[in-house]
Amino acid sequence: MSILIKDTTKEERAKIVEESIGNIAGACDGCSVGIVEMYQDYIDGKKELREINMEFRAGYISEIRR
Repeated sequence: MSILIKDTTKEERAKIVEESIGNIAGACDGCSVGIVEMYQDYIDGKKELREINMEFRAGYISEIRR
């Protein structure tokens, strides 16, 4: 199964994110709304998961090296 934007619908992408990080409605204890927001561009078909994860990792690495 492909998770690329071109191969999925918006609903499928939301389900992929939900299954990966938990309840995307943010109604569970300990859920981080920021994580859900981070993946919204994927759900909306603007960025692939790989791009989002690389941007997050690059930001994390640059913060450590300061």
